[in-house]
Amino acid sequence: MRKHGKKILVLVMLVLSSLFLLVGCGSENSQKAADNQSTLAKIKEKGVLVVGSSNDAPFAYMDTKTNQFAGIDAEIITEIAKRLGIKKVEMKHVPFENLLIGLNNEAVDMVTDGMYIKPERLQKAAFTNIWYKEGEAIVVKKDSPIKSKADLKDKVIGGQKGVTFLELAEKWKKDGEVKDVKVFNSQAELMMAVNTGKIDACITDGIVAAYTIKTSDNLDVKILSPYKAEASGQIGAAVRFKDKDLLDAVNGELEKMRADGSLKKILEKYGLTEDFMVLSADEAKTKNVK
Repeated sequence: MRKHGKKILVLVMLVLSSLFLLVGCGSENSQKAADNQSTLAKIKEKGVLVVGSSNDAPFAYMDTKTNQFAGIDAEIITEIAKRLGIKKVEMKHVPFENLLIGLNNEAVDMVTDGMYIKPERLQKAAFTNIWYKEGEAIVVKKDSPIKSKADLKDKVIGGQKGVTFLELAEKWKKDGEVKDVKVFNSQAELMMAVNTGKIDACITDGIVAAYTIKTSDNLDVKILSPYKAEASGQIGAAVRFKDKDLLDAVNGELEKMRADGSLKKILEKYGLTEDFMVLSADEAKTKNVK
């Protein structure tokens, strides 16, 4: 009996060991399957798309009155997400200069913040087809003696850190077209510096400037006119290079919106004229590089 009992015990131990191995393998396989799941599949499963923005109106910001994600880019990506069956879009606040870093560190799924599609950025991330076009504006005090760009020659102007227009301001300084350039961390700081006389003028996003001036009662500033933009560019959203399925899905819905007029309707809501719009699908294609 003792001999038979030992045999039974050994058999039980072997069966239990096999079960533990099967459970372990199953967990490992489940983890591998989860790791191999595409970003788009993970987003759809979670039901939330997380986008990075520097919280700048009117592109992509949290509306303090409604506590809702609002703005041009916000409305475009929210409509795209809805068409993809993704229930919610969440905004994560990231400083503009760190947006692509945050994207590649997987802190966010996409970047949607009025970002120019530029060669150096195309080295860091893949961009969607073009959403719309944009250009810079010069902002001065309402009673400023500055009447044209030529009047900036002996003036100090400001620009926002990480933004395309700061590069243009630095070029003007190098070429002797402005006296000096001061750098600010946000659009709000930049506009307030002009308003308080800390700087003579600032160079900033034309759409942002118009929106800020229109919605702010405490700013005694205006957009310099006439002025022809020198750094007009194309706006799109950024995704990681590896997330081609997400890029293709977003582009697919974006082009449907372009074709059915819903993209144009969003742009018109924010005061963009056809000069800012890209109405042809062929013209909208972005040539991504890696």
